[in-house]
Order: sequence, then C-alpha cells, then structure tokens
Amino acid sequence: MNIDLIVVGKTDSKNVAELIDAYLRRINFYTRCAVTVLPDLKNTKNLTAEEQKRREGELLLRQIGDADYVVLLDEKGREWRSTEFAAWLQKRMNSGVRRLCFVIGGPYGFSDEVYARASERLSLSQMTFSHQIVRVLFAEQLYRAFTILNNEPYHHE
Repeated sequence: MNIDLIVVGKTDSKNVAELIDAYLRRINFYTRCAVTVLPDLKNTKNLTAEEQKRREGELLLRQIGDADYVVLLDEKGREWRSTEFAAWLQKRMNSGVRRLCFVIGGPYGFSDEVYARASERLSLSQMTFSHQIVRVLFAEQLYRAFTILNNEPYHHE
C-alpha cells in the first residue's frame, strides 16, 4: 500500500518541515509514504472563503485517482485513540487498498466536491490546529500506528 499525504500550501516553517520529513523517513521503513504539496492560491484576499475552498478543491481532486481511498483530516471527522487508528490502518492494508490518501486542506476546509469524493473523515482533536501543525501531528500519529502494528516500544499504554 502507498500512503500519500496531500496538503494545500507549502510549510512556512523550516522546523515544521524538518519534523515532517523526519517522520516520513521513519514511516517509509514500513511502507511508501510521500507528501504532495499543492501550491498556495494567489490573491486570496480577493476571494471569498467558498471560492477559495472551490479552487483548492479543484487542485485536490486532480491529485486523487478513482481507486484511491481518500481520508480528509477534518474537524467534523471521527476521532480515534492511537491504537484504534492503528487497527483501522491495518484493515485498510488488509482490504487491498493500493493508495491511501490523507488530505489536509487549507484554512477554510474543503469544498462540497471534495467532501463528496472522500471515503472517510478523521479528526485529530476537538481543538483547532493550524493546517501547518496538523501535518506534524498526523505524521507522528501515522508513524505511531505502524509502531503499534509492529509491536515496537514507541507507544506506551
């Protein structure tokens, strides 16, 4: 299974980018995992939130294939404990999913078209995080899930 993290906008902080890269290197020990960064939209001050979501949605949907399993990281998604997420991930791997796409949208979330294409929604917390920090938090949780599945001592419960 290939895992792709599709994100809107580049990471502004060098430190955040380094953390993401560190977790991706660790995850790639278990499976291929890559990040696709979509360019920031230009002149967003002249766009409504809905127009920005629509344009970002068009860019996102171009990155997703018909057979891809798409999970939106969304505040209205389902929350899991780390062990539950690991079990969910194992089920996706066992089901024959070839490409699992986790999508982190822009500051206003997703367009209706992106929501319609999604297979599931996942929330990391009821708290709100910047879409930059969510990248690090999710990469760490994905790495944690693989260590749980492989009975490695990273996760303590």
